[in-house]
Amino acid sequence: MALHSSPTTRRSSRLITAILCLSGTVVALQQTMVIPLLPDFPKILGVSADDASWLVTVTLLTSAVATPIVSRLADMFGKRRMMLISMTMIVVGSLVAAIGGNFVALLIGRGLQGFAISMIPVGISIMRDELPKEKVASATALMSATLGIGSALGLPLSGLIFEHLGWPAIFWLSAIVGVLLIIAVAAVVPESSVRTRGKFDFLGAVMLSTALTAILLAISKGARWGWTSELTLLMFVIGIVTLALWFPYELRVTQPMVDLRTSAKRPVLLTNVASILVGFSMYANNLSTT
Repeated sequence: MALHSSPTTRRSSRLITAILCLSGTVVALQQTMVIPLLPDFPKILGVSADDASWLVTVTLLTSAVATPIVSRLADMFGKRRMMLISMTMIVVGSLVAAIGGNFVALLIGRGLQGFAISMIPVGISIMRDELPKEKVASATALMSATLGIGSALGLPLSGLIFEHLGWPAIFWLSAIVGVLLIIAVAAVVPESSVRTRGKFDFLGAVMLSTALTAILLAISKGARWGWTSELTLLMFVIGIVTLALWFPYELRVTQPMVDLRTSAKRPVLLTNVASILVGFSMYANNLSTT
Protein backbone atom coordinates (compact mmCIF):
# COMPACT_ATOMS: atom_id res chain seq x y z
CA MET A 1 0.00 0.00 0.00
CA ALA A 2 1.34 3.42 -0.92
CA LEU A 3 2.04 5.78 1.93
CA HIS A 4 0.65 9.31 1.70
CA SER A 5 1.64 12.29 3.79
CA SER A 6 -1.03 13.68 6.09
CA PRO A 7 -2.67 17.09 5.45
CA THR A 8 -0.77 18.44 8.48
CA THR A 9 2.53 17.22 7.04
CA ARG A 10 1.71 18.71 3.64
CA ARG A 11 0.79 22.06 5.21
CA SER A 12 3.97 21.98 7.28
CA SER A 13 6.09 21.21 4.20
CA ARG A 14 4.48 24.00 2.22
CA LEU A 15 4.96 26.46 5.09
CA ILE A 16 8.62 25.52 5.57
CA THR A 17 9.22 25.85 1.83
CA ALA A 18 7.45 29.22 1.71
CA ILE A 19 9.43 30.67 4.64
CA LEU A 20 12.75 29.41 3.31
CA CYS A 21 12.06 30.70 -0.21
CA LEU A 22 10.92 34.05 1.14
CA SER A 23 14.16 34.23 3.13
CA GLY A 24 16.12 33.44 -0.02
CA THR A 25 14.35 36.21 -1.92
CA VAL A 26 15.07 38.77 0.80
CA VAL A 27 18.69 37.64 0.93
CA ALA A 28 19.05 38.08 -2.83
CA LEU A 29 17.57 41.58 -2.56
CA GLN A 30 20.59 42.59 -0.48
CA GLN A 31 22.88 41.90 -3.43
CA THR A 32 21.32 44.39 -5.84
CA MET A 33 19.39 46.91 -3.78
CA VAL A 34 22.12 49.58 -3.88
CA ILE A 35 22.98 49.18 -7.57
CA PRO A 36 20.43 51.74 -8.84
CA LEU A 37 21.77 54.23 -6.29
CA LEU A 38 25.42 54.00 -7.36
CA PRO A 39 25.20 57.07 -9.65
CA ASP A 40 23.72 59.11 -6.75
CA PHE A 41 25.84 57.90 -3.83
CA PRO A 42 28.97 59.94 -4.72
CA LYS A 43 26.97 63.16 -4.37
CA ILE A 44 24.96 61.97 -1.36
CA LEU A 45 27.94 60.67 0.61
CA GLY A 46 30.61 63.02 -0.69
CA VAL A 47 32.81 60.23 -2.11
CA SER A 48 34.19 59.34 -5.51
CA ALA A 49 32.42 56.98 -7.90
CA ASP A 50 35.21 54.46 -7.31
CA ASP A 51 34.61 54.57 -3.55
CA ALA A 52 30.85 54.24 -4.03
CA SER A 53 31.33 51.06 -6.08
CA TRP A 54 32.76 49.44 -2.93
CA LEU A 55 29.19 49.27 -1.61
CA VAL A 56 28.65 46.49 -4.15
CA THR A 57 32.15 45.02 -4.04
CA VAL A 58 32.26 44.56 -0.25
CA THR A 59 28.99 42.59 -0.30
CA LEU A 60 30.31 40.29 -3.02
CA LEU A 61 33.52 39.75 -1.06
CA THR A 62 31.83 38.87 2.22
CA SER A 63 29.33 36.66 0.38
CA ALA A 64 32.11 34.68 -1.28
CA VAL A 65 34.00 34.26 1.98
CA ALA A 66 31.00 33.58 4.23
CA THR A 67 29.16 31.02 2.09
CA PRO A 68 31.54 28.04 2.46
CA ILE A 69 32.29 28.90 6.09
CA VAL A 70 28.66 29.30 7.19
CA SER A 71 27.64 26.21 5.22
CA ARG A 72 30.27 24.13 6.99
CA LEU A 73 29.31 25.53 10.40
CA ALA A 74 25.65 24.78 9.61
CA ASP A 75 26.50 21.12 9.00
CA MET A 76 28.36 20.98 12.30
CA PHE A 77 26.28 23.11 14.69
CA GLY A 78 22.79 23.37 13.22
CA LYS A 79 21.34 24.67 9.98
CA ARG A 80 18.49 26.71 11.47
CA ARG A 81 20.89 28.22 13.99
CA MET A 82 23.20 29.45 11.24
CA MET A 83 20.22 30.74 9.24
CA LEU A 84 19.13 32.81 12.23
CA ILE A 85 22.68 34.12 12.71
CA SER A 86 22.93 35.05 9.02
CA MET A 87 19.55 36.81 9.11
CA THR A 88 20.67 38.66 12.23
CA MET A 89 23.67 39.90 10.26
CA ILE A 90 21.26 41.37 7.69
CA VAL A 91 19.37 43.21 10.42
CA VAL A 92 22.53 44.50 12.13
CA GLY A 93 24.06 45.55 8.82
CA SER A 94 20.90 47.33 7.74
CA LEU A 95 20.65 49.20 11.05
CA VAL A 96 24.31 50.23 10.91
CA ALA A 97 23.83 51.60 7.40
CA ALA A 98 20.51 53.35 8.15
CA ILE A 99 21.57 54.90 11.46
CA GLY A 100 25.17 55.73 10.53
CA GLY A 101 24.23 57.71 7.46
CA ASN A 102 27.79 58.05 6.15
CA PHE A 103 30.02 56.13 3.76
CA VAL A 104 31.93 54.18 6.42
CA ALA A 105 28.69 53.05 8.09
CA LEU A 106 27.23 52.01 4.74
CA LEU A 107 30.38 50.09 3.88
CA ILE A 108 30.30 48.20 7.19
CA GLY A 109 26.56 47.58 6.88
CA ARG A 110 26.87 46.29 3.33
CA GLY A 111 29.70 44.00 4.41
CA LEU A 112 27.54 42.50 7.15
CA GLN A 113 24.64 42.06 4.73
CA GLY A 114 26.90 39.97 2.50
CA PHE A 115 26.95 37.16 5.06
CA ALA A 116 23.29 36.46 4.35
CA ILE A 117 23.78 34.91 0.89
CA SER A 118 24.94 31.75 2.66
CA MET A 119 21.33 31.23 3.74
CA ILE A 120 20.42 29.89 0.30
CA PRO A 121 22.64 26.76 0.37
CA VAL A 122 21.82 26.28 4.06
CA GLY A 123 18.10 26.58 3.27
CA ILE A 124 18.46 23.96 0.54
CA SER A 125 20.14 21.65 3.08
CA ILE A 126 17.21 22.12 5.47
CA MET A 127 14.78 21.22 2.68
CA ARG A 128 16.75 18.06 1.98
CA ASP A 129 16.63 17.09 5.67
CA GLU A 130 13.06 18.07 6.53
CA LEU A 131 10.81 17.79 3.47
CA PRO A 132 9.28 14.59 2.08
CA LYS A 133 11.53 13.08 -0.57
CA GLU A 134 9.06 13.77 -3.38
CA LYS A 135 9.00 17.49 -2.51
CA VAL A 136 12.73 18.09 -2.28
CA ALA A 137 13.49 18.55 -5.99
CA SER A 138 10.78 21.14 -6.66
CA ALA A 139 11.45 22.99 -3.40
CA THR A 140 15.19 23.09 -4.12
CA ALA A 141 14.57 24.44 -7.61
CA LEU A 142 12.33 27.18 -6.19
CA MET A 143 14.88 28.06 -3.50
CA SER A 144 17.61 28.31 -6.13
CA ALA A 145 15.40 30.53 -8.26
CA THR A 146 14.96 33.01 -5.41
CA LEU A 147 18.49 34.27 -6.05
CA GLY A 148 17.45 35.49 -9.48
CA ILE A 149 14.00 36.62 -8.39
CA GLY A 150 15.24 38.65 -5.45
CA SER A 151 18.09 40.17 -7.41
CA ALA A 152 15.72 41.24 -10.18
CA LEU A 153 13.21 42.72 -7.73
CA GLY A 154 15.93 44.64 -5.91
CA LEU A 155 16.61 46.94 -8.86
CA PRO A 156 13.18 48.56 -9.37
CA LEU A 157 12.14 48.26 -5.70
CA SER A 158 15.14 50.12 -4.32
CA GLY A 159 14.80 52.81 -6.99
CA LEU A 160 11.14 53.29 -6.11
CA ILE A 161 11.84 53.54 -2.38
CA PHE A 162 14.75 55.92 -2.94
CA GLU A 163 12.64 58.18 -5.15
CA HIS A 164 9.83 58.56 -2.60
CA LEU A 165 11.34 57.90 0.84
CA GLY A 166 15.08 58.43 0.52
CA TRP A 167 17.96 55.97 0.64
CA PRO A 168 17.89 55.24 4.44
CA ALA A 169 14.37 53.82 3.99
CA ILE A 170 15.84 50.99 1.91
CA PHE A 171 17.92 49.82 4.86
CA TRP A 172 15.13 50.39 7.40
CA LEU A 173 12.83 48.21 5.30
CA SER A 174 15.52 45.55 5.04
CA ALA A 175 15.94 45.56 8.83
CA ILE A 176 12.19 45.26 9.47
CA VAL A 177 11.74 42.42 7.00
CA GLY A 178 14.80 40.70 8.48
CA VAL A 179 13.31 40.79 11.98
CA LEU A 180 10.02 39.35 10.70
CA LEU A 181 11.85 36.55 8.94
CA ILE A 182 13.89 35.74 12.04
CA ILE A 183 10.61 35.27 13.91
CA ALA A 184 9.13 33.20 11.07
CA VAL A 185 12.18 30.93 10.74
CA ALA A 186 12.36 30.40 14.51
CA ALA A 187 8.65 29.55 14.66
CA VAL A 188 8.26 27.39 11.54
CA VAL A 189 11.56 25.86 10.48
CA PRO A 190 12.71 22.92 12.64
CA GLU A 191 16.32 22.43 13.62
CA SER A 192 17.74 19.59 11.57
CA SER A 193 18.99 16.59 13.47
CA VAL A 194 21.44 15.79 10.66
CA ARG A 195 24.88 16.93 11.82
CA THR A 196 28.44 16.40 10.65
CA ARG A 197 30.64 16.04 13.69
CA GLY A 198 34.31 16.87 13.71
CA LYS A 199 36.73 19.77 13.84
CA PHE A 200 36.34 22.97 11.91
CA ASP A 201 39.07 23.45 9.29
CA PHE A 202 40.32 26.87 10.42
CA LEU A 203 43.42 26.91 8.25
CA GLY A 204 41.45 25.86 5.18
CA ALA A 205 38.88 28.59 5.89
CA VAL A 206 41.58 31.27 6.25
CA MET A 207 43.36 30.17 3.07
CA LEU A 208 40.15 30.03 1.06
CA SER A 209 39.02 33.42 2.38
CA THR A 210 42.38 34.97 1.48
CA ALA A 211 42.37 33.51 -2.01
CA LEU A 212 38.77 34.50 -2.79
CA THR A 213 39.23 38.02 -1.43
CA ALA A 214 42.42 38.63 -3.40
CA ILE A 215 41.05 37.28 -6.69
CA LEU A 216 37.70 39.06 -6.39
CA LEU A 217 39.44 42.33 -5.56
CA ALA A 218 41.65 41.98 -8.61
CA ILE A 219 38.71 41.17 -10.89
CA SER A 220 36.32 43.79 -9.52
CA LYS A 221 38.88 46.62 -9.22
CA GLY A 222 41.31 45.75 -11.99
CA ALA A 223 39.70 48.11 -14.50
CA ARG A 224 40.07 51.06 -12.12
CA TRP A 225 43.45 50.13 -10.69
CA GLY A 226 44.80 49.13 -14.10
CA TRP A 227 45.05 45.50 -15.19
CA THR A 228 48.84 45.68 -15.22
CA SER A 229 49.19 47.79 -12.08
CA GLU A 230 51.29 46.45 -9.22
CA LEU A 231 48.28 46.21 -6.88
CA THR A 232 46.14 44.24 -9.34
CA LEU A 233 48.97 41.85 -10.18
CA LEU A 234 49.76 41.43 -6.48
CA MET A 235 46.14 40.48 -5.74
CA PHE A 236 46.15 37.92 -8.56
CA VAL A 237 49.45 36.44 -7.37
CA ILE A 238 48.26 36.20 -3.75
CA GLY A 239 45.01 34.56 -4.83
CA ILE A 240 46.56 32.06 -7.23
CA VAL A 241 49.43 31.09 -4.92
CA THR A 242 47.08 30.66 -1.96
CA LEU A 243 44.74 28.48 -4.03
CA ALA A 244 47.72 26.42 -5.24
CA LEU A 245 48.58 25.72 -1.59
CA TRP A 246 44.95 25.28 -0.52
CA PHE A 247 44.05 22.51 -2.99
CA PRO A 248 46.65 19.93 -1.85
CA TYR A 249 46.04 20.89 1.78
CA GLU A 250 42.30 20.22 1.45
CA LEU A 251 43.01 16.85 -0.15
CA ARG A 252 45.19 15.84 2.81
CA VAL A 253 43.04 16.80 5.78
CA THR A 254 40.45 14.32 7.02
CA GLN A 255 37.68 16.92 7.48
CA PRO A 256 38.29 19.57 4.82
CA MET A 257 36.57 22.92 4.50
CA VAL A 258 35.46 21.87 1.01
CA ASP A 259 35.26 18.27 -0.18
CA LEU A 260 37.21 18.66 -3.43
CA ARG A 261 36.82 15.02 -4.42
CA THR A 262 33.03 15.37 -4.39
CA SER A 263 33.26 18.74 -6.14
CA ALA A 264 35.31 17.17 -8.94
CA LYS A 265 32.57 14.68 -9.83
CA ARG A 266 31.04 15.48 -13.20
CA PRO A 267 27.45 16.39 -12.11
CA VAL A 268 28.67 18.62 -9.26
CA LEU A 269 31.43 20.21 -11.35
CA LEU A 270 29.17 21.03 -14.29
CA THR A 271 26.49 22.45 -11.98
CA ASN A 272 29.04 24.70 -10.28
CA VAL A 273 30.50 25.88 -13.60
CA ALA A 274 27.01 26.67 -14.89
CA SER A 275 26.23 28.56 -11.68
CA ILE A 276 29.38 30.67 -12.08
CA LEU A 277 28.49 31.56 -15.67
CA VAL A 278 24.86 32.39 -14.81
CA GLY A 279 25.92 34.49 -11.82
CA PHE A 280 28.51 36.35 -13.88
CA SER A 281 25.95 37.04 -16.61
CA MET A 282 23.35 38.25 -14.12
CA TYR A 283 25.67 40.68 -12.35
CA ALA A 284 27.23 41.90 -15.60
CA ASN A 285 23.74 42.63 -16.90
CA ASN A 286 22.63 44.37 -13.70
CA LEU A 287 25.69 46.60 -13.45
CA SER A 288 25.95 47.45 -17.15
CA THR A 289 22.23 48.23 -17.43
CA THR A 290 22.37 50.53 -14.42
